[in-house]
Amino acid sequence: MTDDERSRPTVHALLSDGTTTRIRPVGPGDHEQLQGLYEEMSPDNLRLRFFGASRRSAKMAADRACAPPRPGYRALLAETKGQVIGLAEYEAGEDDAESAEISIAVAEGLHHRGVGTLLVEHLVSAARAGGITAFTADALSENHEVLQLFADLGLRTARHFEGPEVRCVIELAEDETYLSAVETRGRAADVASLEPLLRPDAVAVVGAGRRPGSVGRAILHHLHQGGFKRRLFAVNPGVTSILGVRSYPSIGALPRTPDLAVVAVPAAAVPATAEECGKAGVRALLVVSAGLDGAQAQALLAACRTYGMRLVGPNCLGISNTDPELSLDATFAADHPRPGTAGVAVQSGGIGIALLDGLSRLGIGVSSFASLGDKYDVSGNDMLQWWEGDGRTDLALLHLESFGNPRAFSRTARRVTRRMPVLTVDAGRTDAGRRAAASHTAAAATRTMTREALFTQAGITATRSVGELLETVALLHSQPLPAGSRIAIVTNAGGAGVLAADACAEAGLALPPLTPELIGDLLAVLPDGAAAGNPVDASAAVTEEQLRNCVDRLLRHPGVDAVLLALVPTAVAAATGDDLVRALTDGPGRRTRTLAVVRLEQDLPVKLLPARDGGAIPSYAEPGAAARALAHAARRAAWLSRPSGTIPDLAGVDTPRAHAVAETYLAAHPDGGWLDPRTCAELLACYGIPQLSWAWAETEDDAVIAAERLRGPDDRVVMKAHWPGLLHKSEQHAVHLDLQGESQVRAAFRDLETRFAGLLTGVVIQPLAARGTELFAGVVQDEVFGPLVLFGLGGTATEVLADHAARLAPLTDHDVHDLITAPRCAPLLFGAYGSGPVDLEGLEQLLLRLSRMASDLPQLAESDFNPVLATPGRVTVLDARVRLLPRGPQDPYLRRLR
Repeated sequence: MTDDERSRPTVHALLSDGTTTRIRPVGPGDHEQLQGLYEEMSPDNLRLRFFGASRRSAKMAADRACAPPRPGYRALLAETKGQVIGLAEYEAGEDDAESAEISIAVAEGLHHRGVGTLLVEHLVSAARAGGITAFTADALSENHEVLQLFADLGLRTARHFEGPEVRCVIELAEDETYLSAVETRGRAADVASLEPLLRPDAVAVVGAGRRPGSVGRAILHHLHQGGFKRRLFAVNPGVTSILGVRSYPSIGALPRTPDLAVVAVPAAAVPATAEECGKAGVRALLVVSAGLDGAQAQALLAACRTYGMRLVGPNCLGISNTDPELSLDATFAADHPRPGTAGVAVQSGGIGIALLDGLSRLGIGVSSFASLGDKYDVSGNDMLQWWEGDGRTDLALLHLESFGNPRAFSRTARRVTRRMPVLTVDAGRTDAGRRAAASHTAAAATRTMTREALFTQAGITATRSVGELLETVALLHSQPLPAGSRIAIVTNAGGAGVLAADACAEAGLALPPLTPELIGDLLAVLPDGAAAGNPVDASAAVTEEQLRNCVDRLLRHPGVDAVLLALVPTAVAAATGDDLVRALTDGPGRRTRTLAVVRLEQDLPVKLLPARDGGAIPSYAEPGAAARALAHAARRAAWLSRPSGTIPDLAGVDTPRAHAVAETYLAAHPDGGWLDPRTCAELLACYGIPQLSWAWAETEDDAVIAAERLRGPDDRVVMKAHWPGLLHKSEQHAVHLDLQGESQVRAAFRDLETRFAGLLTGVVIQPLAARGTELFAGVVQDEVFGPLVLFGLGGTATEVLADHAARLAPLTDHDVHDLITAPRCAPLLFGAYGSGPVDLEGLEQLLLRLSRMASDLPQLAESDFNPVLATPGRVTVLDARVRLLPRGPQDPYLRRLR
């Protein structure tokens, strides 16, 4: 590879058959291969590409692609193992810079593998970033393959037939149809690439030693003793057999090429082992070795990309697939995982062992397991897509300490979680204190808030510990989802009922009062002395039959979504031979409503009690655990019941003008910075964000004139100092309020001019705003998660009160509703305490427009609207700050490997 090639951006992506290809810009050194690409085409394909066959066509096409860079032209090629397999290029017209002619070429014999489609997707992304809005292409009407490629892209395409030719116009605007089409293609390619990893026909363990304590030997033992149904080899040059498995001196010496190689060698030997595997044709690596330095890690990943091998690890526990037709257990956990229906992906091996043990103990088991370790390649997103279509998984469990592409992960999770529960342990929730940040928005955007926004919007059930995850899994696996959060508690001991009631209230569940009719029904079947409130105190004298009848009546009542039993063992039940738990398990385990049990004497935190019909009932040792599990189930039910949100169209948005404002500012300030008031107001006006009237003044006389023009009904104005870098004006005492009359305006200006001599560049004059609710809205551009929109109570104490909610942009109508209703101050917005509701529609519009601005402008690092004044009649931004940085656009949905 030449220095020129190394300097050009390169990505790797998956073709439709799961193989890896490299996509990069064309350089002068590619001429020979590109000419050969065309020369090796059949006469028929050459005619379809060039509308005729000529010996000069190949050289002319290569000349064109390899010519020096020129405005409006871009060419991308795909190559595998150094061999060019496809080319896509566009060139903008001289008269129309927003439209470009596109052409595609795929190597002979490599059609129908998605090469052309993948190249076009990358070309579309590059064209959008360059301001191109449409592709045009001419094709022969008999060129069905290229016409079908355009039709299947998911972009709006128009065809115009002119004799034997077809003129195609492809609009490049990104919408849900296109994203869904890209997602579908990506999912199919991803799953195909994981087949050698999770369904291998042959496995080799490289580094399995004779020493009993070695990791490689432990994995080989698990594979062999676990009954792996396919071919199994060991690779160790020092022996001919290990644990009864034939050993060979090298990968190249094996009688057949394994699909999967397990690498358990010292870190220094990992890169060479990976290179050897790649050259031999291995299609997937599981690297359990730890301690790789930066150079070794880079060499490992380079080998995997060069030879198209998917990689799990390094520094991991291993993988498992309990499919009885395979029985793959390539882990060094203490026990074999129990076959079942939960898919598990973790970064921490210790967490993985805990989850495997817990799922086995509950009888749920696992369908497949992946310890991702340092997660160089295969990720949680990959595993979600595998479980979605494996036909065996009905629960997805994740423990992820980091996210490579959160926005792509969120799209996948939103889709998968409508088919099965997706649960996670929210690892890495805390910061070591909040970031020392300049703006209110950046200070509020903690790691916890960002991850919570991702999980909430994607419908992921996020728990705070492994124990809570297993408690929730037990309920979701065994019980139907509750229709709501209304819980009825039944107990045979008043104290246990009180504990359960407190736990439910703390978890956000409701304990509705029972209707008189239901109370009468319950008392008719319960013993004397029972109390039919909520909780229902069935008393220590309750029998099996009475308890069963009580629970059945509650489960049938339309005002109850779930029943929680809090039981303690009593001498009364022991004396009569009644088993209150049997009252539940003798009936069906899976009823039409949700049922859970708390047994304070239980030895384990959670169990699944087998029922007579083969179902199960979750039983908890603590009321808090049961309440948390019920709350998670209720939230999942609410998320599923709500249709997918939509991103509303917004009137009065001028995105091209906004880009021009940002580019003009950054041209003058190459390092970026906080916008001055005039530039900030111009940018906000591009999105129709309402601002309080204001004027800029640089002299005392200008301030007096501006104040006279802007005086409100009460004849008062506000004066705010400004200089580059000033952020917290109140803390600097750089604001004068309630200015009335010329003399006060002059005195205020002189005060600011004196105190901030050498800094002050001018002042902003505004009319004194009417009274209303002071709110806060902002956005911060997270380098990993993308733009995060925050909303909550505003004013000078916004950081102290920390009453904020957050959602990742772009916001849907549902996201906006959630943002407005989530903060503790929400009742004030809806008219609590007799104040009357604020302009909720205006508030929704403000948040949607802020989200649109953040989504349109990658240069927008953060924006701070504080305060935002909300009254019954309108919503107005009183103070706004925007910071821009020189950042280019990112395409989070472009198909590429990490």
